[in-house]
Amino acid sequence: MTRTDPLDVPRPDAQLHFGVFFQGVNHWTIWSAPDSGSQIDPASFRRVARTAERGLFDAFFLGEGLRLREVDGRIHDLDVAGRPDAITQLAALAAVTRHIGLVSTSNSTFNEPADLARRLSGLDLLSEGRAGWNVVTTDNAWTGANFRRGGYLDHADRYRRAEEFLTVARALWDGWQDGAIAGSTGAPAWSAPSAVHRVRHQGAQFDVDLAPTLPRSVQGHPVIFQAGDSGEGRDFAARNADVIFSAHGTDFDDALAFAEDIRRRLRAVGRPDDDVRILPGTEIIIGATEAEALEKKRWIRLQQVTPATALGIAGALWGFDLSDRDADGPLPKEDPVVAENDGSFGSRRIADPRSVVSEWRAKAEAHRWSLREAVIRLGPQRGHVGTPSGLADRFTRFVRNGAVDGFNVTPYLIPDGLDDIVDLLVPELQERGVYRTEYTGTTLREHLGLREPLTRRPASEQRQAG
Repeated sequence: MTRTDPLDVPRPDAQLHFGVFFQGVNHWTIWSAPDSGSQIDPASFRRVARTAERGLFDAFFLGEGLRLREVDGRIHDLDVAGRPDAITQLAALAAVTRHIGLVSTSNSTFNEPADLARRLSGLDLLSEGRAGWNVVTTDNAWTGANFRRGGYLDHADRYRRAEEFLTVARALWDGWQDGAIAGSTGAPAWSAPSAVHRVRHQGAQFDVDLAPTLPRSVQGHPVIFQAGDSGEGRDFAARNADVIFSAHGTDFDDALAFAEDIRRRLRAVGRPDDDVRILPGTEIIIGATEAEALEKKRWIRLQQVTPATALGIAGALWGFDLSDRDADGPLPKEDPVVAENDGSFGSRRIADPRSVVSEWRAKAEAHRWSLREAVIRLGPQRGHVGTPSGLADRFTRFVRNGAVDGFNVTPYLIPDGLDDIVDLLVPELQERGVYRTEYTGTTLREHLGLREPLTRRPASEQRQAG
């Protein structure tokens, strides 16, 4: 039945959650604008995290780039790159923030569970329960060449490894009983007898035998985030994640369809259908009027997709170097070169470049677009554009109808790209009763309104955990 009453919504009391995503390797965060600051200076990380905390955001996410991107064996110098180790940077931010969650993007393909679980547990303890882990996988030899094993994992195998990785990590996090440490100096021993459990695991990916070295934090486990959008990725998230990132946050119907699909998968594995928070990645562009917002968007796109960047993106599609072409001229007349993708230019994979090029040519001819304009118009259409009031109304509709639980915001400028959101949009959301007016908990799990970690729940609820 179609709802016509704006107050007749499935989740009338739902609250919107915001995270901020400080990216690892990208061209979306503008480095060349006059008011852009350093994206590798520690002061920039502190500024973004503190602004997000002032805006009552749930979490600060740090992207990971394990290797600089290359094109034809040369460093791709149009990206912003140079991120420090995520957990090291987040541990430093724990000292200068009080509430905001700190989420590390850490790869399960090229890490080992005993080491990474301990480091994440350390961050969780240092931040007093504010740590999260964005579980990412990599299936390309381009990144694998950094590591002794080299190579890559097939798409399905990387999720099998990630799932076994999580199983071991959770066992390590559960290795200390509650109350394991002596509560007074008069206790007969520092830890209670048999309070620390040895973890022995033998599987297809890992062979582990050790005693965990750290107790749990006040939130139990780091919060688990996941971003896979394939069928395998969605199933993995339904079995394991607390929060899902997605690319389904711009169009309402698309976002709702994704959310309903995730809820079906949650029910299929025996979890409540509200057990996972859905936070699509997004860009937010704000103007005093709709016309001003659209004009700002146009400026931002031209800054993000410079002529050199447009030629680099188009070159990946056509399959050969276009750096000597005119980005503001017509599309190349040559047909694309179809070759096996070697993972260069990141992990871009274009299944059928001929059909994509054909579509680009038809639309460019119909609209008289240049190559650069085609890259802008036909590339990812990301984010939300509007006035503070209009965006607040739109986001209220998204969250109250169950299409999202919030958004993971990618600022287009560092370090000041959150200021308009915090100063202009957040008050509008608060006025509508859809956004917190203060932090009411101390842990990331509390900020997101999550239940206990999967393995800490009653046995009847654990059958699908890990």
